[in-house]
Amino acid sequence: MGTLTYDSTLSADFDDRTLAHLQMVVGAKLRRNEAFYFSWKDDASIGNGRSVVWMHPTIPISFKFFGSRPPSLNRAWIDELMLLANTPGGLHIVPEPTAEANGEDS
Repeated sequence: MGTLTYDSTLSADFDDRTLAHLQMVVGAKLRRNEAFYFSWKDDASIGNGRSVVWMHPTIPISFKFFGSRPPSLNRAWIDELMLLANTPGGLHIVPEPTAEANGEDS
């Protein structure tokens, strides 16, 4: 389980694979000085609610991974997450597309 820390005040846990994909999308958006909403479903231990943050290039964020090896990245998932980040509703986590759904051979 990795952790995304937002503005040194809010932390959210995601599995390392999801966090690596989020890092690519968030990094690309912020590099372009594009602000956007990012939302996720909270863990049951903190109430099963939903959190939303306004991602902006001036707000510090950090990505802390549990594992020492970076996971392989799924380009189709990054593209799908980027499309969501470009909508008024903002970025939210969707299931990773499978190789079959991408038209790739296994």
